Amino acid sequence: MKKLLWILWLPAAVWAQANDLFTLSQSRQRDLRLSVYVTADDIVHYLSDEAGRREALSVLRGHGMSKVFLEFHRGGLVVDASLLKTNRTFFENNGIRAVGGIATVPGKNFGVHQEAQLGWFNWQNPKTQMDVADVMRMAASVFDEIIIDDFFCTGDTSAESRTAKGDRSWSEYRRELLSDLATRVMLEPARQVRPDIRIIIKYPQWYDRFHLFGYDIAKKSALFSSVWVGTETRGANTQRYGFVQPFEGFVNYRWINSVSGKNQGAWFDHGDCDAIDFIDQAYMSVLAGAKELTVFSYGVFMQGHGGHHQLRRDWERLADLSAALDASSEMAVYGYKPANHDAGSDLYIFDYIGMLGIPFAPVSQWPVDQAVVFLPTQAAGDPAVYRKIQNALKQGRRIIVTAGFLRQCKNPALTELAGVRLGSQGPIESQRVLWNGQSAELTLPLKLAGPLTCTKSQVLVQADHVGASIPLLTERRFKQGQLFVLNTHTFSQADFDLVGEVLLAPSRLGLLALPQPVVQILRDTFVQPLTIELQAPARVTCQSMGRNQWFIQNFNDVPVDVSFAAPVVSKQGAKEGWSGRPLADADGRVRTTLGARERLWIR
Repeated sequence: MKKLLWILWLPAAVWAQANDLFTLSQSRQRDLRLSVYVTADDIVHYLSDEAGRREALSVLRGHGMSKVFLEFHRGGLVVDASLLKTNRTFFENNGIRAVGGIATVPGKNFGVHQEAQLGWFNWQNPKTQMDVADVMRMAASVFDEIIIDDFFCTGDTSAESRTAKGDRSWSEYRRELLSDLATRVMLEPARQVRPDIRIIIKYPQWYDRFHLFGYDIAKKSALFSSVWVGTETRGANTQRYGFVQPFEGFVNYRWINSVSGKNQGAWFDHGDCDAIDFIDQAYMSVLAGAKELTVFSYGVFMQGHGGHHQLRRDWERLADLSAALDASSEMAVYGYKPANHDAGSDLYIFDYIGMLGIPFAPVSQWPVDQAVVFLPTQAAGDPAVYRKIQNALKQGRRIIVTAGFLRQCKNPALTELAGVRLGSQGPIESQRVLWNGQSAELTLPLKLAGPLTCTKSQVLVQADHVGASIPLLTERRFKQGQLFVLNTHTFSQADFDLVGEVLLAPSRLGLLALPQPVVQILRDTFVQPLTIELQAPARVTCQSMGRNQWFIQNFNDVPVDVSFAAPVVSKQGAKEGWSGRPLADADGRVRTTLGARERLWIR
């Protein structure tokens, strides 16, 4: 008996090391929590009897999961309230928090399908509104917390939606409609049954398209109790879910939090993922600041996936990373993206800036005191942006704009300030880049926004277009401050239409196929004021964790040589974050070879 009491009173760290993953996860709830989402179909299929629930309990505990989302509706399937209550009681009696979830997608007799490409609701139709309100009342009788899955959006162009839209743009109409319906068909019906219910809004990962389909992040987030963010980037090299870059999960989470201030959890899935793609999503979610990771969905845990082993093995490493993160002291380039403005030819450009190895963070408000500010087309939506640029340059700051931003601003004084002249043609492609008297052929064509001529600026990198040299990167120096122009084209609506894509990156980009010396010029342009230096090819990311910590990831499928230097490394040395082994050479630089898809935490 004395021996048993002694074991129970062991320090938490020792207790966690001496027991299973669930015990460890319980001891580290403040650092990181894991949860799983169970779809309505999976509740009916897997959780309808005691044997299925016991198996689920083993699966959750075996992965260190302390919470389960039980979905009560998807695609017309409404789970019976009694089955939901049975499962909620079972899990909570066994130390697993159980809350509700809804996927607002239509079924045969539930709501009305939109007249558009994707399987979303026509939210203008009264039947959709009534059916959703009814199921929210039912769910509120069972759960004290509910999450709204991705699909609280619409692309409907039916006659009734066109009539309701009137003279407004589709974006304005949809954002106003869904912000209103969030209260009328979700929050109010649920609160009639349970006044203190918590309702979470979960956003998908396609941040540059939100406003087109009804997501007004500021208005919607203000209505809900908290926010979950999709970090489901999946595989980057297949078209099934778009050619989405791994860095997008970080961008989406951080940008939404800069708007809402309510982010609590990240959500990712298995779709189109190998084991490494799957765990990459977890790391990007934690680096973005998520304190809870929700995995979609339980059904895949029953089928099996290589990423599950990696998640179990890396659980403590992820928790350590989360505990050490301090975004308030990070060193980063800040990209300005006000909410609800079109991206023009710069769709998802933030993802590619991060994939070039630039410590990067997106913001929805003008970054007042930052040394480097990046302005894509989205920033042109700020009517005061020209004045802000002028003030920033007077303060000695570095401003980097895209050619798309200059074109969208339609301000001749701004173009003159940048020292360039824009051509009307665009986009254009190049297969060869030129720099410092050197040149290289590209394996993927590089897209430029269009012809560009230097008037008062200097060319740093050029691209060949049918025998003509077009500036890719220009610089204009002032007595204080510098203004650079990046002449790139990521995606526009035309690129989406070309392949029938609606939401996600529609093709690969030559921007990530640039030779390392050109990547180095681009990267140094962004990071030189931060007094750090990373030497590595594209698809190696470098993120500041604050507190003099850095996280480097190799997203290439081959090993790469990496060299990293920062003032704190040269003064204090550096250690690997998990093991504590020394990293820095005698000259205060970290030099290493990162294996394919490997990561390094520098402290």
